[in-house]
Amino acid sequence: MPPTSVLAGADVVLVGLFSAKDKEIGAKLDLLATSVGAHGGRVVSRYVQRRGVSRGGAAKMAVPFSRRTLLSPGKAREIAQACRAAGVGVAVFVNPLTRHQRAVLGGMFGCFVISGEDLSPPVGERPHMPSPGVTVGD
Repeated sequence: MPPTSVLAGADVVLVGLFSAKDKEIGAKLDLLATSVGAHGGRVVSRYVQRRGVSRGGAAKMAVPFSRRTLLSPGKAREIAQACRAAGVGVAVFVNPLTRHQRAVLGGMFGCFVISGEDLSPPVGERPHMPSPGVTVGD
């Protein structure tokens, strides 16, 4: 089943781990929300984990809190409780996820977990690309 097929009609939470220096957090989440909506999902909440604000500072800004979840244990629990309480169907991460992270987070959150990388444009919105070897205008 393609990851985008789980979005149709689903309540969705957006999640992202961001460096404290990232000034585009809102824009990145808005872009992801637009993509989720184009696939039929309904964004019900957003969660941001910032790295580098405290405990570790600048040296660890780009490093995940956990290889298993990307997030700190407290943030992962917060999102898991909210997802289960609201009956969320899908959590979409801004960040790329490994197969193992998807499995761990899915078990914690009680829903499907995918990455923004999985969201290709809906079929009707894909740009036309000429076939290899075909020159446009032939």
